[in-house]
Amino acid sequence: MKTILITGTSSGYGLETARHFLAQNWSVIATMRTPRADILPSSPNLRILPLDVTDEASIAAAIAAAGPIDALVNNAGIGVVGAFEATPMAHIRKVLDANTFGVMAMAQAVIPQMRARRSGVIVNVTSSATLAPMPLAAAYTASKQAIEGFTGSLAHELAHFGISAKLVEPGYAPTTRFAQNTSVKVEDLIPEAYADFAAPIFAQFAQPALTTKETDVAEAVWAAVNDATGTLRFPAGQDAVALFRAA
Repeated sequence: MKTILITGTSSGYGLETARHFLAQNWSVIATMRTPRADILPSSPNLRILPLDVTDEASIAAAIAAAGPIDALVNNAGIGVVGAFEATPMAHIRKVLDANTFGVMAMAQAVIPQMRARRSGVIVNVTSSATLAPMPLAAAYTASKQAIEGFTGSLAHELAHFGISAKLVEPGYAPTTRFAQNTSVKVEDLIPEAYADFAAPIFAQFAQPALTTKETDVAEAVWAAVNDATGTLRFPAGQDAVALFRAA
């Protein structure tokens, strides 16, 4: 039985991905900052571990407890929506710490064991914001765009050892906690000077033409983990697929 470790499984994409792999008879290590057993199906194939991807000691403890990992899914992250001008640099650093450096740290932690076995796959979940410029998402896009370049380069160097690196690029999912999973409120990041610019954008967010479901992302992660064609990017959701094709 293969083992997958997924970060950020307390809600949204990570939670649905954990459910999906459990249903496919994988051994799942679901990690979250504050472990909760009630949100996942009871299964002998499930382990829940505490993990803060911004904390070096937490990463080391989780990897040690996990044991051999066949697949790592870097899903944990935080969102930020608002005018870049109004976004505190302290919060931007927090976003980069989770979305960028946290992903890199997790990858660096599992590569040695995968290299020793000459097998494994690392899937980094980014965003459709990397596929086309989007307003009011500059800091968030920067954090995810960095992982796009990182993963592409990593894929080349790890292929020598039989390890794959993949990208899953979700679109906009209104039901996820993207905007809530942050300590800064959206309304605090929209100064009066930006109000007339932001209003139609938020109206479009409220009634999007195309959206992404959590199941779309879980299925894209499944496809990425099991891919044998060398494909790097897996857009997830109708809107992401449309952007990907346009790009």
